[in-house]
Amino acid sequence: MSSQPAVERPVLIVGYVAFAVPGIAAFQGVDSVIYVEEPDVARKRHLAEALQQVPFARELIEWEYHLPGRADAFFAARPGLDPVAVIPAVEYAVPFAARLAERYGLPGAGLGAAQLLRDKHQLRTVAAAAGIANPPSEPVGSAAELADFLARHLGPAVLKPANRQASVGTRVIHRPEEVEQAWAQCLVQDEGPFVPDRPIVPSMLAERFVAGPEFSVEMLVSGGRPVFANTTGKVLYPGPHPIESGHTVPAELAPETCELMASETERLAAAVGFGTGVLHCEWILADGVPVLVECAGRLPGDSITDLIEAAYPVDLTRAYFALMRGEDPGPLPAKAERATAARFLAPDRPGTVTAVHGLDEAAAAEGVQLAVVGIAPGHRTAGLRSSWDRVGIVTTLADTPAEARRLADEAAALVRFDIDSHAEEDS
Repeated sequence: MSSQPAVERPVLIVGYVAFAVPGIAAFQGVDSVIYVEEPDVARKRHLAEALQQVPFARELIEWEYHLPGRADAFFAARPGLDPVAVIPAVEYAVPFAARLAERYGLPGAGLGAAQLLRDKHQLRTVAAAAGIANPPSEPVGSAAELADFLARHLGPAVLKPANRQASVGTRVIHRPEEVEQAWAQCLVQDEGPFVPDRPIVPSMLAERFVAGPEFSVEMLVSGGRPVFANTTGKVLYPGPHPIESGHTVPAELAPETCELMASETERLAAAVGFGTGVLHCEWILADGVPVLVECAGRLPGDSITDLIEAAYPVDLTRAYFALMRGEDPGPLPAKAERATAARFLAPDRPGTVTAVHGLDEAAAAEGVQLAVVGIAPGHRTAGLRSSWDRVGIVTTLADTPAEARRLADEAAALVRFDIDSHAEEDS
């Protein structure tokens, strides 16, 4: 009598990220991953069809994981699923994945830490109590409350959601006469196919603007202890919306400054009680002091993972998955051997894109590893309001951060968009 072969325990990935598929495919076997996605998102992004082309994808489970209590309901419905790891792939999946890992007895961030990371106001409260530098920050429920905050704090203010992602609904405000328009604009928080159709209740914060260069720390954490850390340098587009236009890995900083930001990230992890996983923690360096912007309990977006993997080099995604399975990820590098940079591509004004020029030239330019644009003629753009409005990326590899950044700037400058602004006005 022949026995059936044992079925491999699956990895559960909560939220689908198309850019992550090639990296995961490098180490996950056939039919080894189950994706969990919101029903509306799965429908709008045609995930059932897309996952048929992903060899490691075994199944798609549609589940309303944004809602409270849904991780426990998932476990109650599937107590015998027996996953080997639970991975949050997107920002909104972090609390669900943390709780589900607890229920299945697997490593994870811990629900308490995940909830703090997902609420920017609560995170500031805990971080400030731990002695980590934060700007003054208050919840605001109206334009009048925002105006009152601006009147009580010197300098510009930042209006931002406490519960969104990708710079959605975020704006810098310099003068009182901007308040009414800014409030109305920032309450429009459309993320299209990436969120469920049901509304997400706005939860807004007003914060004092902090001037200084921006950075992020990407840290693998095992049982509360850091096992890998990188610091990424960031560049923002000009204008009222603080949207990242590029990254450099590693950041062009003195080693002691990178160590300081990693140390502050470790202190933040301890303050929220973070267990095992990855942190993507954003900082502004103000007069040499790291000031907390926000922190996510997931792998970074914007191709930062790819930049890190190429610069060190390191199999960061594989190491992260190993930690979440409760395994030793093996030796991890302490210092990057080379440098990488990314520059994002976006139309410079609202309208309808009629042509895209220079992409082939950018792809063939010195040091370029990737040059891609995700739109075609006919695409309608309303301008840069959030990270979702960027439409392409160029990445480079070089011997130094300065050289990688220069090459990325030069290659990105080769890509141009023809925009018909009148078509937008006439629609």
